[in-house]
Amino acid sequence: MTTSSRRGRPRSFDRQAALEQALLTFWERGYDSTSVADLTAALGIGAPSLYAAFGDKRTLFDEAVTAYQAKYGEFMKRALDEEPTARAAIARILREAAVAYTEPGHPRGCLIISAAQNTIPASEDVHERLRAIRAGNIDALQERIQADVDAGILPGTTVARAVAVFVGATIQGMSQQARDGATPAELEAVAELALTAWPT
Repeated sequence: MTTSSRRGRPRSFDRQAALEQALLTFWERGYDSTSVADLTAALGIGAPSLYAAFGDKRTLFDEAVTAYQAKYGEFMKRALDEEPTARAAIARILREAAVAYTEPGHPRGCLIISAAQNTIPASEDVHERLRAIRAGNIDALQERIQADVDAGILPGTTVARAVAVFVGATIQGMSQQARDGATPAELEAVAELALTAWPT
């Protein structure tokens, strides 16, 4: 092999590590505030390599969202699957959110909540995708709460949708407070206060 042919080969890179770095960049900056130049700088590759590996910025963001859900956002689903009651599941979700949203090693808060808060009209589809994920989480909470109402664990007067929306609003507020610098202890206190509103 000649020197020129070696130079002509594309520089290899770890695609999974690059995806993680893109995820962190979107998480920190938001979708619209992250440019292709920001991404290539964070990933350490040129724009042609980025497009070849991931497609355009929107396609990369979609893949980053999927990776985020699998790595950082599964604590809600795990709690709903593993805990015996809706209250136990939601208590666990709120307490784990207080930790997850403030732990070192990644941006604070939740990418699904914060990455498309101020999208431009051209990025409305990004906003809608994240809104749909959040709405799906509310639906999952509602379903679990309603199951406990139907089983007699919660009072028959409990409005499952209202409780689910309240929990969702609490989680979203915790994410924003984390981004504003709230400590884990402060968010844990929010979680405990929220639980005092649980139907009895």
